[in-house]
Amino acid sequence: MRHFVYKTLDELRRAAEEAGAAHVRFTASPAEVRQVLARPVRVGALTVGNSIAIQPMEGCDGALDGSPGELTWRRYERFARGGAKLIWFEATAVREDGRANTRQLWITRRNVADFACLLARIRQLHDEYCGGAEQLLVPMQLTHSGRYSVPRRIIAYHNPHIDRKTGTPPDYPVIADDELERLEDDYVSAAGLALEAGFQAVDIKAVHGYLLSELLGAKTRDGRYGGALENRLRFMRNVIGKLRAAFGNRLMIAMRMNAFDGVPFGCDFETPYPYGWGVDAADPLREDLREVKQAIACFREWGVDLLNVSLGSPYYNPHIGRPFEKPDEGNYEQPEHPLLGVDRHFRIAGELQRAFPDLPMVGTGYSWLQKYAINAGAHNIAAGDIGFVGVGRGALAYPDFARDALEKGELDERRCCKTLTYCTYLMRQKNHPLGQFPTGCPPFDKEGYGEVIKLARHAARGG
Repeated sequence: MRHFVYKTLDELRRAAEEAGAAHVRFTASPAEVRQVLARPVRVGALTVGNSIAIQPMEGCDGALDGSPGELTWRRYERFARGGAKLIWFEATAVREDGRANTRQLWITRRNVADFACLLARIRQLHDEYCGGAEQLLVPMQLTHSGRYSVPRRIIAYHNPHIDRKTGTPPDYPVIADDELERLEDDYVSAAGLALEAGFQAVDIKAVHGYLLSELLGAKTRDGRYGGALENRLRFMRNVIGKLRAAFGNRLMIAMRMNAFDGVPFGCDFETPYPYGWGVDAADPLREDLREVKQAIACFREWGVDLLNVSLGSPYYNPHIGRPFEKPDEGNYEQPEHPLLGVDRHFRIAGELQRAFPDLPMVGTGYSWLQKYAINAGAHNIAAGDIGFVGVGRGALAYPDFARDALEKGELDERRCCKTLTYCTYLMRQKNHPLGQFPTGCPPFDKEGYGEVIKLARHAARGG
């Protein structure tokens, strides 16, 4: 079903009002859009040169040893020239069993020089095309994929609804406390390598159902890392403390965090719902941000300088995390008007940013708005509802969108992502000689991915 049928900003504004998406509002003036998005943002001891962020978009295109591949380099070269001053570097595993696919990036002693060369190239190109590379921030997102790791899943606790979605037996073992404690040191080691490669910041990724995200919602887990909120925050507290002890203030700490997990789409859930993070136990289709705010207060106290807010899981309720126009092949149709999904993102991120005005946050959920994403972002920044406008899928389609936003105050409709989820389709394709097809935007980047999607579809048909 086609939802985005709007020819003007006024049409979209009226549609948001009619849908009840009260938090989706816009700045109309191109001059004001330019002015707001050009605002520098203070992040810890750094000044980031504008208020536009590129979200961590995995390309699934690394080498088998975890080092960046040819398409990885190409993607970040395009981002570097694009004008955003916050380029959030994609999920990079801290150890081999934490990779979500065989081509996910993984930083090691053997390939740290490759990451250093790529980062240097990002900074060089950004300075050449945009200027002010000293105001460019590139945090490396450190991850363990947990339940979604290959070839062996590692789970933090049993949620029977997610277990059914992922084919996890009810007696499958959960990761032990002692192993989690050892994993903390793997995060510190990977962060040290990131610092050696020249990254100024690392993101302790706790989002989208991966291991640390599961720990946040592990209310039914026994032991030191489950149950009470203090225990569920233990891993993050320990890692941040160890990072500070090892590196002092030489390394900024960021976090991309779920604020609302929701429930797996289509499941028959019980109430009170005893699982998940940021969910209302009495109505888990809605958020309850009390624990989320307690956690953010702790993160701020422990030294987190930048927070990136997201929702849901691409594995079991993708409409929550990324409102779409068309599902990837084999997935369900959008069960709500996408404007309501965008509104959920803006409502939750806005409440959190207003609660912690001294902690800059990156907002999500903009891509579905297409050319009007920057109008919504400018409004949210001006209202104090977010620090950075974060664009993910839209940057794959239109990597220099930020330059157009800053120079013209408007985007080229012909180049905007239409949220048709070709990128997700490619990410799900595993029938490749390296175990994973690379992902990008075939409709708007035919040079990079036109042939890739042809090969992926041929392989999916058994060719």
